[in-house]
Parts: sequence; structure tokens; C-alpha cells
Amino acid sequence: MLDVTILASGSAGNATLLRCGSTHVLIDAGLSARQLSLRLESAGVETSALDGIVLTHEHGDHTSALRVLASRCDVPVFANRMTAAALEADGRCNIPRWQLFSNGATFAIGTLTFEPFQVPHDAADPVGFVIRNGDASFGVLTDLGYATASVMDRLREVQVLLIETNYDDALLQNDTKRPWSVKQRIQSRHGHLSNVAAAAIAGELSAGPLNRIVVGHLSRDCNTPELAIGCMRNHLNQRGRPEIEVHCAMQESISPTFGVGAR
Repeated sequence: MLDVTILASGSAGNATLLRCGSTHVLIDAGLSARQLSLRLESAGVETSALDGIVLTHEHGDHTSALRVLASRCDVPVFANRMTAAALEADGRCNIPRWQLFSNGATFAIGTLTFEPFQVPHDAADPVGFVIRNGDASFGVLTDLGYATASVMDRLREVQVLLIETNYDDALLQNDTKRPWSVKQRIQSRHGHLSNVAAAAIAGELSAGPLNRIVVGHLSRDCNTPELAIGCMRNHLNQRGRPEIEVHCAMQESISPTFGVGAR
């Protein structure tokens, strides 16, 4: 059994807590160190109990607490070589305990195994993950412009999927705060997933053992939980999978903890 608590998800910060027995792992650390520590405490975990921090990519909304947490807790940080190099190069992080992984090569932290795979996004070498514990499988798919055939193949057997639904097409087009060049980047093949694009991915994956979807990384200005969930729900209904649960991870508060796999 794998327990998942999403501590934050959105354009202003992302962090997900995984727990399995005595193993405690963070995927990304995109809040302030103080806020992240408070949310971990709300979930019943001390920062000193972390066995590792695993990074999807180097952007600040996924790494802002990294330097403080890594130095305060002496926790190992897992990243691929190009992500680690990007963080070191701009001076934001001086990590004492890098643990470098290679895309496509499985690695373990405690009782959890991680399968990293490359995704298209405007970062040095961004990845998604399939995390396993026994028969439990959890997919993490955030910050990507589209799903390649390789990405889809990696995720076909997951039971639970965290997927970004960054924007609603109409709200993005009508947004007056973002210049056209930014809108083009968001919509590009190395940008972010719209509600419709994410729902199409989940719809295809629904042919497998998928039983829960968590939509996340919503834009504060260009999406709403109701739009993201509604779009996802419609696609799943059209695929004949109305029983799949759909939830929304929020920026402002931690999610309820949910289990992956049978107890």
C-alpha cells in the first residue's frame, strides 16, 4: 500500500508526499521551506523523517525549498544529471547529497521504486514518474506540453494518476495579464497541458487499471477546479468509465491522504 498526500499543486508551488511504512519521500519541494515544513507537520510528518526529495525538474515552483531542506535535514536529493547541473549552475542550490538517476533506469528509496521517464517541457531534462510498491502503482505527470507515445506506454498500468490540467483554453485566450508570447509558450509542445489535452490522455489510459485521477497544477487565473474536473469527468464518461474517481489538488491547502493499491 502506498499513501499519497499532495501538499501543494499549482503554478506557485508543488510538493507531493509519499508514505509506505517507514519510508517518507517528497516529490518536488516548490514551497518556502517554512510553508513546506508546516504542511508536512499537518500531514503528520517531520522534515527530519524524510528519506529523500525526488525532483521532476529545476523550475522554482518545484524546487524553492530545496536548499534549506537539504541542508537542515541532510536529506538526499534525487535528480537526473542535467536537472542537478541546472540547479547548481544558477547558484540556487548547493546540495550536499545529490543522488543522480538516469531516465529510464529504476531506482529505489526504502520500499518504493521510481521509474523516471522524459517528458517534453521547457526545462533542462524534465521527467515524470511511475512509483511502485508491490502491486500499487502511482503515476506523476506534471509540466509537459503533450504526451509522447513513450509517456503513454509508461503510464498504461498505473492505478492512480496525478496529471496537470494547467489551463482552460477559453480562459487563457481571454486572459489580459499574459502577453501573446507567454500564451504561445504555455500552449506549445514544451509548455503545459490544457484541460482537454489532459482529459484525452486520461481517457486513453482509462482502458487500463486506472481507478483514480488527481488533476493539478491549475493556473490561478486561467482555470478553475470545476472546469478541470468537469472536462475530465466528461471524457471518462464518454469512455465508459464513470466509476473512476476524479479529485483536484489545490495550491492553498493539502489534499486528503489517499491510498494506492489494496489494503
